[in-house]
Amino acid sequence: MVKPYQHEPFTDFSKEENQKAFQEGLKLVESYLGQDYDLVINGERVSTDDKIVSVNPANKEEVVGRVSKANRDLAEQAMKAAAEAFKTWRKSKPEMRADILFRAAAIVRRRKHEFSALLVKEAGKPWNEADADTAEAIDFMEYYGRQMLSLKDGVPVQSRPGEINRFGYIPLGVGVVISPWNFAFAIMAGTTVAALVSGNTVLLKPASATPVVAAKFVEILEEAGLPKGVLNYIPGSGAEVGDYLVDHPQTRFISFTGSRDVGLRIYERASRLSEGQIWLKRVIAEMGGKDTIVVDKEADLELAAHSIVASAFGFSGQKCSACSRAIVLEDVYDQVLERVVELTNGLTVGDPVKRETYMGPVIDQGAYNKIMSYIEIGKGEGRIVAGGEGDDSKGWFIKPTVVADVDRNARVMKEEIFGPVVAFAKAKDFDEAIDMANDTEYGLTGAVISNNRLNIEKAREDFHVGNLYFNRGCTGAIVGYQPFGGFNMSGTDSKAGGPDYLLLHMQAKTTSELL
Repeated sequence: MVKPYQHEPFTDFSKEENQKAFQEGLKLVESYLGQDYDLVINGERVSTDDKIVSVNPANKEEVVGRVSKANRDLAEQAMKAAAEAFKTWRKSKPEMRADILFRAAAIVRRRKHEFSALLVKEAGKPWNEADADTAEAIDFMEYYGRQMLSLKDGVPVQSRPGEINRFGYIPLGVGVVISPWNFAFAIMAGTTVAALVSGNTVLLKPASATPVVAAKFVEILEEAGLPKGVLNYIPGSGAEVGDYLVDHPQTRFISFTGSRDVGLRIYERASRLSEGQIWLKRVIAEMGGKDTIVVDKEADLELAAHSIVASAFGFSGQKCSACSRAIVLEDVYDQVLERVVELTNGLTVGDPVKRETYMGPVIDQGAYNKIMSYIEIGKGEGRIVAGGEGDDSKGWFIKPTVVADVDRNARVMKEEIFGPVVAFAKAKDFDEAIDMANDTEYGLTGAVISNNRLNIEKAREDFHVGNLYFNRGCTGAIVGYQPFGGFNMSGTDSKAGGPDYLLLHMQAKTTSELL
């Protein structure tokens, strides 16, 4: 019996020895900035002339690494390698596959500050956010390894006299994993190892903004003993490589995390039957969010203000779970808004290499331009009471921004901004607040700050989100504790880090034998 996993602890950076250890991680990462990274196809390194150049979003002149870029021909080679490797990998012992995850987790744990420092440089994450990202990657490996061990013998079913029935799970086949840049280590690692430990082979196409951390993780899995061809690393263009693999007749499933529009495109393309395809492709999709914190009139208002600020501005609001709407009952609206503005104005924005930095840059020029355009929209739809300014001269920095007094139908209340912008709206009572919170096409996370038990229970029933939190912020789901995934246009509610997640990567098989 494998012991239940207790999640990887976060580092206490108030301790001087932990600060020094992290600084050493930063020095190590700085020693290998600018290196080249190859594709990995069937265990072989493949270099291409065409490179993805990964830059530090806090200092766009600093190159983190140059990563070879796959094309369709190389993607086809990777598909053939994965399909061939599946023939043997699918029959490998689940215990062996789990042990590879456990060993990989141990390697990452020993190099924890190096990986976190790489996230500081490549994703622009402040120390605490980077540390949490790395801890979550470790959690996914430990948790999914244990889940596989619990699923390996199937589920008991009834047998009658004279027959034996068994119900077990077998892997699907070749999976395409398309991972995001915002949790460049945790989600990339989690989606990859979930597919691998379930007995599938994988083509990994990481986000083009953060391919170096993915390349480093592929090295970790190789060191942990993953056989060649089981995981193939093929960063490249979504339009060229991504579409080709989604359409491919040998692709059995696609695991995608990213925007609503790209998710819908993948879902549509995966539904079409390609020549030679003999299955319905499975799509595991975690898409966007327009997440709300509701503040009741009977609430701890200091808790409410801190929850809004942490959920809206942690990692510059670049989380699908980030609080981008605060709906506050009119009785306490002014008090909560005033305190949020005060806290927001006290946040430090700058290079995340410095420990005191609370908020670093946004990921790239495209994100910067989009977020600044939404701030301009917000000026016309409400009052900018904090922030509202940006500077893209050295890196892509935007001040944490609060837009007050917006209508429930305003664009900044409806559309996913994916940046450090939170809109405030009034509700006349709790029923209206929940109605406004649900007035979105998304349904990922939400939070309610209230000391009214009846209102808490009403929200539990009526607030239509996949992850609902009471008297805390709406970000920070922990693997194995708060399985994560949302409703409606937030995706397929896959519940990453939960007991059902591996089943999405397998299919059930019943066998019955007459005695």
